[in-house]
Amino acid sequence: MCACACKGFSSAPAPRQPVRGSSVESGATGRALGLGTGSQNEWHGNDVQVRQRRRPRRAVAAGCRKPSLSSPLVSPLPSRFLGRSAPWRDSALRAPGEDATVATSCVQASAFLSDPDFQPELSGAGSRLAVVKFTMRGCGPCLRIAPAFSSMSNKYPQAVFLEVDVHQCQGTAATNNISATPTFLFFRNKVRIDQYQGADAVGLEEKIKQHLENDPGSNEDTDIPKGYMDLMPFINKAGCECLNESDEHGFDNCLRKDMTFLESDCDEQLLITVAFNQPVKLYSMKFQGPDNGQGPKYVKIFINLPRSMDFEEAERSEPTQALELTEDDIKEDGIVPLRYVKFQNVNSVTIFVQSNQGEEETTRISYFTFIGTPVQATNMNDFKRVVGKKGESH
Repeated sequence: MCACACKGFSSAPAPRQPVRGSSVESGATGRALGLGTGSQNEWHGNDVQVRQRRRPRRAVAAGCRKPSLSSPLVSPLPSRFLGRSAPWRDSALRAPGEDATVATSCVQASAFLSDPDFQPELSGAGSRLAVVKFTMRGCGPCLRIAPAFSSMSNKYPQAVFLEVDVHQCQGTAATNNISATPTFLFFRNKVRIDQYQGADAVGLEEKIKQHLENDPGSNEDTDIPKGYMDLMPFINKAGCECLNESDEHGFDNCLRKDMTFLESDCDEQLLITVAFNQPVKLYSMKFQGPDNGQGPKYVKIFINLPRSMDFEEAERSEPTQALELTEDDIKEDGIVPLRYVKFQNVNSVTIFVQSNQGEEETTRISYFTFIGTPVQATNMNDFKRVVGKKGESH
């Protein structure tokens, strides 16, 4: 049942078949079943059917390194363990008399008890990256990656790590179209931005690093209006380009909040194309530059161009919006408003920097980003109402 991910989810309940050496309980009531890495788990809507082999086997408790001998369980696990990150799972795998602290002390990821708790936990992450692990009891790959997931929650404190049992939180699992475990979903401001499936810890960590690069949530920008977010995670860097960039100070530098910068090459002009990985609505932007006269001043903004334009075309074309930036606009805390009604379904933005503040030979941009929302979650204040049932996520 588990081949890199545990599958076998179906919306229709299957008839209950008595199986020798097994226990069958309803997933809706949240009662646990005999578990172990040698068992086979099937999720049939509200019913969980577990077939247990009678032979003993060794298992690794979730979140810890110490293996424990687990004999076949023939009685249901107490329901009080359900929905928690580690105790219920580790109790199922712990040999009789084994110290409980050995099996649970390694787990750091948060968890929740039921579907209604999911949205509050996700909301609490704010603009920080939220990594949600969807797991199933008895799933071998889920158990194998559990120690690595716990370790990552300590290694990357700027992100929020959550864990969902698909049996206990069936509404949340169904809303997010979870069909296999382990599945990892990535959220920011309650908006789903990516996913990763399987028990490859290296691949999962690379995905986390990718989303934490230039993490806008790490600084919690208080000047971003409620209901909007930094759209840096939605920028498709592979689809971006910059004309007249310096070899020493290229475009990638202005996407990072550090001491590097983008600088023009043979004159003061720059022509930048930014692609997004999904349609967005733009509310404003940040356009930071130095205070030595090299910061941008006159800027033209175009959206959704069918092809790349050159400098001559940019000079003569009518922009979606023209900007004249002041020295205050390009300071670290500056925000440049955009005509929101003109930026409602944006796939790409082309920025033509015509001149700089001090008529210097070259122009420098320290950092820039856009503020807005993905089109799929336009009204973030009414997010729960738009989705429907309490506890559902987008």
